[in-house]
Amino acid sequence: MRAPLTTAETVVEVQNLEKYFGTFKAVAGVSFTVRRGEIFGFLGPNGAGKSTTIRMLCGLLTPSAGTGRVAGFDIVRESEKIKTRIGYMSQKFSLYDELTVEENIDFYSGIYCLPREKKAARKDWVLTMAGLKDHRTARTSELSGGWKQRLALGCAVLHEPPILFLDEPTSGVDPNSRRQFWDLIYTLSEQGVTVFVTTHYMEESEYCDRLGIVYRGEIIALGTPRALKTDHMPEAVLEIDCARPNEAMTAIEHLPEVKEVALFGKGLHAVASDAAAATAAIRAALVAGKFHLDRIERVTPTLEDVFVSLIEGRDRAAGSQQEVRR
Repeated sequence: MRAPLTTAETVVEVQNLEKYFGTFKAVAGVSFTVRRGEIFGFLGPNGAGKSTTIRMLCGLLTPSAGTGRVAGFDIVRESEKIKTRIGYMSQKFSLYDELTVEENIDFYSGIYCLPREKKAARKDWVLTMAGLKDHRTARTSELSGGWKQRLALGCAVLHEPPILFLDEPTSGVDPNSRRQFWDLIYTLSEQGVTVFVTTHYMEESEYCDRLGIVYRGEIIALGTPRALKTDHMPEAVLEIDCARPNEAMTAIEHLPEVKEVALFGKGLHAVASDAAAATAAIRAALVAGKFHLDRIERVTPTLEDVFVSLIEGRDRAAGSQQEVRR
């Protein structure tokens, strides 16, 4: 586990940021701060507003409302200055497949206007950091997804930016490459680089120092992974190992003792206010439905439990408001 940050320096500050596309509100008034050297994550489903927020912070989109500062610069009035202080890696790696690894690095050296005397040293650093020295003359199109990911990260930090924005950087790569990529992120963070990353992978969220859960353009929870699991999950979580979990879920999801139930691995996780009452009710329902039950016990909530509970709670609240309006 990473040691807590001791610096209080804020490098990203956002207040009531909004973005409309026509009548559609993609970002609905988000507010947060990020400290220097912090790994700050946005966790949420596709379409939640994560990428839109990052693009506003990078000066690529103009906000519809709200304010923000990145590296001390206003995101509306000083967006060009922000671009000189950040690295940005999008979901689709911005690499040129027809160029070699080395040629891609040279190209981005020019884009970032690296001084001639620094180009060779920075190129060598990227090749070493990404483990690509033996592939420097390979065409980028020949690289695996994991190697392309490392090259894209290297190109994003060629100019040694103090803040790095990573938008779904591990989407589409294998779990081993994902873990190795996060090792690189930790290394950069330990060197003082602030990392802002969006993801929809639950296990990745655990690697962040702090996390904002984003849904329908809003931050519905914000805190460390540990705090989110304790402060936002007061209910009990029951882990159920049983036969035919898909069918079993249908059998227990309407029990009054069960608030929510979802597939989890090869079994189920159920959320309940009263663990003992829910356990008894679930056992009875599974016996009545002739489901073989191997195990049911209370467990520590996971981020996935928190995520599902918060989103389902938000959907229920939205449904109730719509009923009232009718």
